[in-house]
Amino acid sequence: MVLLPAVDIRDGRCVRLVRGDFDAETVYGDDPVAQARSFADAGCEWVHVVDLDAARTGEPVNRPVVAAIAAGIAARVQAGGGIRDEAAAGALLDAGVARVVVGTAAVEDPAFLRRLAAAHPGRVALGLDVRGAEVAVRGWVSSSGRELVDAARELADAGVAALVVTQIAVDGTLAGPDLDGLSRLLEATEVDVIASGGVGTLEHLRALAALDVGGRRLAGAIVGKALYDGVFTIDAALTAAASA
Repeated sequence: MVLLPAVDIRDGRCVRLVRGDFDAETVYGDDPVAQARSFADAGCEWVHVVDLDAARTGEPVNRPVVAAIAAGIAARVQAGGGIRDEAAAGALLDAGVARVVVGTAAVEDPAFLRRLAAAHPGRVALGLDVRGAEVAVRGWVSSSGRELVDAARELADAGVAALVVTQIAVDGTLAGPDLDGLSRLLEATEVDVIASGGVGTLEHLRALAALDVGGRRLAGAIVGKALYDGVFTIDAALTAAASA
């Protein structure tokens, strides 16, 4: 299982939110590029970058920062937040981002997701942010009225490289990942699944790495707050993610 350390950007700074609440923000630094580089220098193959401002408003105010990360580190960059049309996705891919994560636009317009995935094979992931079992959109502030497994099944044939699934209820809490929900998703589709939300201990990472449903395992896990708070080191996290 690949470890993807998270770099969430708001107002040009490196931050973390609790359960997606923009009023529950902790600022961890003013240089997201340096933060991403530290993860890459530690041996991470991927870094997961989110433009939180764009996720909320659709305006890519932090795109220059995301582009600077993609150009400035050795690791591949997976980027999301506010990608709601072909131009936004293309701008990030042209800037060197290896894979874009499309959430709101994909859920609200599956035809857009299919066009984008066909135009950029292997470089588009579907972001499914869930509160409980229901998919949320527009920076996690609105409900889509659709359940996770149903949405995943409906979009599984879109040609995406992965499903990036964030459990909002535990995101930023260190309380542990949603193993039951991830298990249902592994059973429901054949697309690679990347888990996000709740990792607070190395044992949580080991549990994700060991999750096996009919021979299907998670392709990756995104970790943020535990790394920033120093709960464990990036080296220990890489070892735990590869433990299975």
